[in-house]
Order: sequence, then C-alpha cells, then structure tokens
Amino acid sequence: MLPLRDNVPTRTRPWVTYALVLTNLLVWVLYQLPDLQGSVDELAYHPCEVVNECAQVGEGWLLTALTSMFMHGGWEHLLGNMLFLWIFGNNVEDALGHVRYLVFYLCGGFAATALQTFVTLSVASGADATIPNLGASGAVSAVLGAYLVLLPHARVLTLFFFVLREVPAILLLGLWFVLQLVSGSASLAHPQPGGGVAFFAHVGGFVFGALLVKLVAVQSPLRARY
Repeated sequence: MLPLRDNVPTRTRPWVTYALVLTNLLVWVLYQLPDLQGSVDELAYHPCEVVNECAQVGEGWLLTALTSMFMHGGWEHLLGNMLFLWIFGNNVEDALGHVRYLVFYLCGGFAATALQTFVTLSVASGADATIPNLGASGAVSAVLGAYLVLLPHARVLTLFFFVLREVPAILLLGLWFVLQLVSGSASLAHPQPGGGVAFFAHVGGFVFGALLVKLVAVQSPLRARY
C-alpha cells in the first residue's frame, strides 16, 4: 500500500518537515552518493559498539545514533521514507509546533534505535550486531504513530495493487504496524544473511510516537476535509 495524500489541512506551513526532507535528500546526494560505502563506514550506527563488542568503525555510536537518521541505503529506501514523512509529518507538526515536533522526531529516532539495539544484542548473533544501521525509518515511524493517535479517522488516498482507494488512517497505519511486528518476529526466526530491514526500529519509533504525542501536543489537528 502506497499512500499518496491525506485529507487534513494544516494551520501553518510545515517548515520543519520540509527541512527534514531536504536535509535527507542533500545528505544522500552530496555526501552518500559520491562514496556510499565510505559514508556508511563513517557515520552509520553499529549496535556492537554500544557494548564494546567490536572495534569502533568511523565515528562513535553517540554521534552515529544521530547521523544515521539522515542516511539511507538506496534511492528506494530514501524516497519511501520521505514520502511517508511528507504526507503524515505536516499534521503532526501542526499539532506539536515546529520546535516540539523537531525534538519529538529526533527522540522518536533515538527510541527506535534503542529498541533495535536491544533486540539485536539480546537475540541476534554477534555478526548481526556489526551490521550498520541507517535510515530515517525509526523517526518517521514515530510520526506515523503520532498521526494514528491524532487523526485515526483521516482519509488517506492509497495506491493498492494499481487501484486508488481512500482508506482510514487507522486501517492503513494499523496494518502497517502489524506488518512490522509480524516481519520483525519472522526476521528473528529466520534472519537474513548480511542484514535486512530493521523492523524493530519501526516498532520502537511507532510505539514512542503513539504513546507520547498527546503529552507534547499543544493543539488538536484541524478537521479533515470531505
């Protein structure tokens, strides 16, 4: 299911969402594309460094936990994350305000990294803990969790098997979250050689966003347009 737009307006321009999308694009084009492997070695996050079970690769994990949120592994990875952020971020930013939204986004990314690290170090192999983690998915997942709580009945125009349908946000995002849980459980039972999608980062970010958004929102989103 590919979301294309929702039906909820905003009071103000979502400047932080614009800036986050632009930053991710610039990091990809100007920093990563010229030397993808070098950029990953330098600024991606490696879970094994947290418990000193591997040699430090590039910068330390306290920094790479932040920088990895703005890095991606390919065009599809980047554009998928930015599409979801573009569609759902503006309304969350409208409810939180610009500064709170930025802090919320970054904290959601850290929460996502924390859960993925915990699962990796607790359940996965030592080799899995050396695989670099990167991507905005965890922070974007926090935005999705927040949107689900704030606007469960918003309508989202979605491309589903080449058919356009308007579906409730609670259905689209709820199914997305269930898929992450199922896929994450499957990845523990049958891990992919060389790594794969960090499903538990998605889960961690989503739960963070859903649980905390009402505590930090300063106003309710606008009503949907029908």
